[in-house]
Amino acid sequence: MGARKRLMAEKYKAAKKQVAVAKLNDAPTSPRKMRLVVDTIRGEEVNHALDLLHFSKKEASVRLEKLLKSAIANWEAKNPDDAKELDNGNVYVKTIMVGPGRTLKRIRPCPQGRAGRIRKRSNHVTVILDKKPAKTVEAK
Repeated sequence: MGARKRLMAEKYKAAKKQVAVAKLNDAPTSPRKMRLVVDTIRGEEVNHALDLLHFSKKEASVRLEKLLKSAIANWEAKNPDDAKELDNGNVYVKTIMVGPGRTLKRIRPCPQGRAGRIRKRSNHVTVILDKKPAKTVEAK
């Protein structure tokens, strides 16, 4: 039983070595606005995704570009032997998720002595990079 667990742990460790994760917590942008930018780079090759973010006019793209560069650096640190894979275009954005962060509540004066609530939303972004699987060539 111990050998089987050890074998499974080795497989899990090898699979985890291929992926790199980077997180951005409490970015001061609403999750809805961030998702508009995130959807443009989901599944894209990392160099193409960096270009898309660099030339985007959305404010959220500046933060996402910095986060993607951090994820690329994490991937390079985990895979020093596969540095050429980035240049070949074999590393892509496998998963990118946006979740709600904390909401700051502020008060604004409204007519007739009332108070209106302002919700300043934030979000959490998680990026996972992976290497594209090698294509198998079949002889016909």
